Amino acid sequence: MMNAPPSHPQNTILLIEDDLDTADYIEKALSGPHTTISIVADGQQGKDTAISGHWDCIILDRRLPRLDGLSILKDLRAIGIQTPVLFLTTMDGIHDRVTGLRNGADDYLVKPFSVQELSARLENLLRRTQQSYDQTRLVFADLEIDLLTREVRRGGEKLYIQAQELKLLEYFMRHPHMTLSREMILQAVWDIDFPVHTNLVDTHVSRLRERLGRDAPPLLQTLKGQGYMLKRI
Repeated sequence: MMNAPPSHPQNTILLIEDDLDTADYIEKALSGPHTTISIVADGQQGKDTAISGHWDCIILDRRLPRLDGLSILKDLRAIGIQTPVLFLTTMDGIHDRVTGLRNGADDYLVKPFSVQELSARLENLLRRTQQSYDQTRLVFADLEIDLLTREVRRGGEKLYIQAQELKLLEYFMRHPHMTLSREMILQAVWDIDFPVHTNLVDTHVSRLRERLGRDAPPLLQTLKGQGYMLKRI
């Protein structure tokens, strides 16, 4: 089973695979106390799930019902989602590999495969995800956070952001274009991982919007019944 990077107690992996035997095999082999595998068998649903959730890595087949894996990858990269993607496919030609990698795949593994090799490749991708968490500067649109000085600027203008609001903003900026539920935000920002009835998230998001400027193009979007998303309008 896979070892989680030390600061990520839970790795969430999305597996988009229509061969249910293969999907079941991967889930049983890689799932553990530090790794959760979510399986989607349909290309269009897989794309929607990749966009709406937070994933540390995506395992993606090339041949899928309704929407092929390469189209999914192109669409994700086009909207700025940089989640590591590993193609797992029977398409083993050099042209297939080059096309996949040039369109944004981070790795390419051909079926049949060794689960030990798959595990090792995923560990490598997850380490790279961890490294992205260690960067010192986050940028989205005209918004920037310097994680060393804790300064926030929008359009070059320095903003005053309180500590908890900064932590919330950092979480949004690490997961752009992703639907973040109130439960996910409570766990990530306030370390609350149990059911609780509170308007804590809504209040802080409202304050954060004020800090970012009511007259500037909005970046924090409310998704009714789902949560919030950082995205360009």
